[in-house]
Amino acid sequence: MEAESYVIQTHGLCKSYQEIEALKSLDLNVPQNSIFGFLGPNGAGKTTTMKLLLGLAFASGGGGTVFGLDIAKDSVEIRSRVGYLPQEPRFFEHMTARETLDFTARFFFRGPENEIKKRVDETLDLVDLADKADRPIGGFSGGERQRLGIAQAQVNYPDLLILDEPAASLDPLGRNDVHAIMRKLRKYTTIFYSTHILDDVQKVSDTVAILNQGELVAYGPIESLLAGGDGTVYTITIKGSSDHARTILEDQDWVSNIQSTNDEDKSTLLVNVTDEQVADESLLRLLLSDPDAIVTEFGRKKYKLEEVFINIVGGDKNVQQ
Repeated sequence: MEAESYVIQTHGLCKSYQEIEALKSLDLNVPQNSIFGFLGPNGAGKTTTMKLLLGLAFASGGGGTVFGLDIAKDSVEIRSRVGYLPQEPRFFEHMTARETLDFTARFFFRGPENEIKKRVDETLDLVDLADKADRPIGGFSGGERQRLGIAQAQVNYPDLLILDEPAASLDPLGRNDVHAIMRKLRKYTTIFYSTHILDDVQKVSDTVAILNQGELVAYGPIESLLAGGDGTVYTITIKGSSDHARTILEDQDWVSNIQSTNDEDKSTLLVNVTDEQVADESLLRLLLSDPDAIVTEFGRKKYKLEEVFINIVGGDKNVQQ
């Protein structure tokens, strides 16, 4: 991608506090209009990275840009184009959602009253709060508060939206609502967010970065991370014994490894291949050519993000900031 296609770029960005290296030579590219998941266990360097990007801390080495602007020299201009949602947004309980957004919008906009009102109405619609716009926030559910927090962060048309644990305290329905809003917002902005709910990352993210002890240990499109580190692997479930099917596959020079497990009346094969195109064209046909094999499931193996994360960070499941 061209440099201008990235909203955030860092090059060897690092930060030390006395003798502690909080961040070690971070190279990161965040594509425009993407949903970028930023993960890592406690003390991994996520918060430090966000502070450096926004000019709230100064780097010990390296550098970076946001919107092509230098994070050290242009932090005020950068922050004017960023929306931010803290992990637990706070509101004046007696105010309504409409009053809250109107209050926030006036920090950014000057001009005709009807234009400010129009922007507030648009933002309420965007987060599906139009029907609750004139109710006191004190009666809002956790999910409604979180959606209002996103609306408040989005009311100034930011080019970058930074969300800190946007769905951490919500039930599955509330998290679903937040994910739907994030998908809507990607048309207008780039979303950079941290979370400890790995299933959510898998559902909503395009790209993921994982930090561990200040180092970038995994980075790339979510599909690549979920493919695992063993190349292309197919999962095949066969009714009954898989012995004959295994013999057929072992004769193929593009099959590098086969693992099998048996469970009562079915067998499961994990087949590693070296030539993905040939496997796509031939693997299932070979299995179906065996009259004794009844294939009940077939597809490429995909890992859960939790598996990938635990493998990378050495079993530390606590990924909160």
